[in-house]
Amino acid sequence: MSLGTLTMSKRELDRVQLMLLIQERRRTQTQVAEQLGMTVRQVERLYRAYKAGGAAALVSKRRGHPSTRRLPDATRSEALGVVRERYGDFGPTLAHEKLTELHGVTVSVETLRQWMMSDGLWLPRAQRRQRPHPPRYRRTCTGELVQIDGCNHEWFEDRGPRCVLLVYVDDATSRLMQLRFVESESTFDYFAATREYIRQHGKPVAFYSDKASTFRVNAKEPRCGPNATQFTRALGELNVDLLCANSPQAKGRVERANLTLQDRLVKELRLAGIDNRDDANRFAPTFIEDFNRRFARAPSNPHDAHRPLRPDEDLDDVFRWKEERTMTQNLAVHYKRHLYIVEASPIALKLRRKTVLVHELADGTVIIRHGAHELKATPFRKGGTVRQQDVVDNKYLASTLERVRKAQIANDVRQLREGKMTKREKALLRASLAERATPEEVDAAEIASPTPPAAPVLEAPPANKYLGSVLERIKQVDWQEQMQRDWRRRSPS
Repeated sequence: MSLGTLTMSKRELDRVQLMLLIQERRRTQTQVAEQLGMTVRQVERLYRAYKAGGAAALVSKRRGHPSTRRLPDATRSEALGVVRERYGDFGPTLAHEKLTELHGVTVSVETLRQWMMSDGLWLPRAQRRQRPHPPRYRRTCTGELVQIDGCNHEWFEDRGPRCVLLVYVDDATSRLMQLRFVESESTFDYFAATREYIRQHGKPVAFYSDKASTFRVNAKEPRCGPNATQFTRALGELNVDLLCANSPQAKGRVERANLTLQDRLVKELRLAGIDNRDDANRFAPTFIEDFNRRFARAPSNPHDAHRPLRPDEDLDDVFRWKEERTMTQNLAVHYKRHLYIVEASPIALKLRRKTVLVHELADGTVIIRHGAHELKATPFRKGGTVRQQDVVDNKYLASTLERVRKAQIANDVRQLREGKMTKREKALLRASLAERATPEEVDAAEIASPTPPAAPVLEAPPANKYLGSVLERIKQVDWQEQMQRDWRRRSPS
């Protein structure tokens, strides 16, 4: 006699196991009810059904039967008939729009998607054939195309913090041209690595990168133009092109180099006892020389396409963060929530209500220039417990300034804790604090400005299609931020 096959869900299998424990008197019905989140009466009914019909009695009676809420077969036939006749190459979303607007068929996008998949009109992404990536020939000359990428990895294993390695690989020879360990793939880190590359090898014809925000503005309609990033602006000043790959396979040389480096370089750093970025950057030239001796190949054309720097090209001036600003009538320039007061001079007076160029260096220094003229400017710092219009007696000036200094330290500590800054800005602010304040003053500032109560963590909605839950979550976040602002207002200064 064949017993056949019994299909059960995980919840039903768990119930069978618990009914067996009750039968063997290893659990009471009350304990099982607490474990299942049911009442004792419900467990009694389940146990009676289990004793009468075995495990099959716990299987849902609705299994195998159509849902009572499903749409009529006529609606499905009508929708699929229209799609098959007119919109055979349309995706589910576009087909749903046409069905709703032109044919009056009201079904959800997901229902139409499932219907089209079961009828063979739509192939889900997971079942599509992988797009082929045919190989391409190497470039013929060294320096004609240099592939760049950043690899975030545990380069020091458990001996040091995780960091990013910026890798520059020549397409013609597979040579490692530059390695630089940095904290993150920021614009200033790419500035430093590219500056060092050009000083060593010259200007290549083009760099080949991915579509990261450092290299490309990924907005659909960017207001500043499709290539208006600081990195592309700097390369444009040097007459070096930047190409973005459409897929990781397109820049396979640097991707495969990353895999090799994650194996070999990690072990070499371990053997050398290196556990920080500075020592690793000093070790990089030795590793590059050994790596190229083993794996680099000769180019098909011995010509070196690198170009030397012209006398008028200053790398320190090119690789800066540059933004245009308008100088006010009062000789003030606003930049990144800071105010800079320009010293009055004949040139500065002529530039009122005109555009100037703000240069920011990697260490946070801000320089204001117009053409070849550098304008002297001092930052105007807002904050402290003394307002500009307050009158301070001369004999109380020292204590007032000390109070202002401590208030400024507390403000900097608060900014570091709230996390509304980039990693580079935090590092610069920590360095500034170390110069201006002792560790005891920093600790006292942290105690004086306590951390506000943490808002409850909200679970993210399962998918972006649940727009209603996303909007409700935004309302809750706004309410929590208002609660934190009220708490800060009531907290002692």
